[in-house]
Amino acid sequence: MKFGVVVNEGPYTHQASDSAYQFTKAALAKGHEITRVFFYHDGVNNGTRLTVPPQDDRNIQKNWTELGKEHDLDLVVCIAAAQRRGILDENEAKRQGKDADNIAEGFRISGLGQLIEAGIMSDRLVTFGD
Repeated sequence: MKFGVVVNEGPYTHQASDSAYQFTKAALAKGHEITRVFFYHDGVNNGTRLTVPPQDDRNIQKNWTELGKEHDLDLVVCIAAAQRRGILDENEAKRQGKDADNIAEGFRISGLGQLIEAGIMSDRLVTFGD
């Protein structure tokens, strides 16, 4: 089965990101395909490389990056939601006249069309968070 995953909540304010990560990991382990993981609303905060959790806490951004590398996942951060929250890739930082970018390795910024496409390409689109 092909799953698209949508994460609507931030990594440390809600269980949604942890649940989405565990679901994605389990689905892949069972041989299912993940067409895309789309981070929307506060979920875009999963894609910043500047998160520094305490050493004894989970590093959700790192978990997503590693899972993405291991399974060649398409980790897409919504551009409009990301810009509102100060998350930029190199191109957007330049375009907006900012002096730095902070997108995490393995993530990319794109538009809502990627969410629509994930829904079309998937058998099921599973949403985590409000």
